[in-house]
Amino acid sequence: MNTPEFWVAVGFLILLAVLFKPAKKMITESLDSRAEKIRSSLDKAEKLREEAQHVLADYQRKQREAAKEIEGLVANARSQAETMRSEAENSLKNTLARREQLAHEKINQAEADAIVEVRNLAVDMAIKASGELLERRLGQKQSQELIETAIKELPRNLQ
Repeated sequence: MNTPEFWVAVGFLILLAVLFKPAKKMITESLDSRAEKIRSSLDKAEKLREEAQHVLADYQRKQREAAKEIEGLVANARSQAETMRSEAENSLKNTLARREQLAHEKINQAEADAIVEVRNLAVDMAIKASGELLERRLGQKQSQELIETAIKELPRNLQ
């Protein structure tokens, strides 16, 4: 025990004991401070992650709502397009039917006009032929009286 190495060892141990307490306190405070910073960073990261999840959920909800709205708009546009197509088709059918009716009316009118014209022509020819025949067989004066009588009676006979 009286050896210098023993006393150096004891002095070293005392030095270590004296230095250990403040060093331990500094190391512990440093580690505690660092642990608190890490914990704070983890808490901030957790809050940011939760906020990001909320933002993501909001965007997904908005995206679904927008998709539904777009589907509604597309369905509405299709419905309107179908309605417009149907109305245009009906309008075209009505227009064609009116034009067909007008064409039939024009044809019927032309036919009636042609019949009237043929009747008038036939009447004119019959009158002319009757007049010539009567002039040849009767005298001028008698044939003229017969023609005038026939002309006067003609409208009544045609009805």
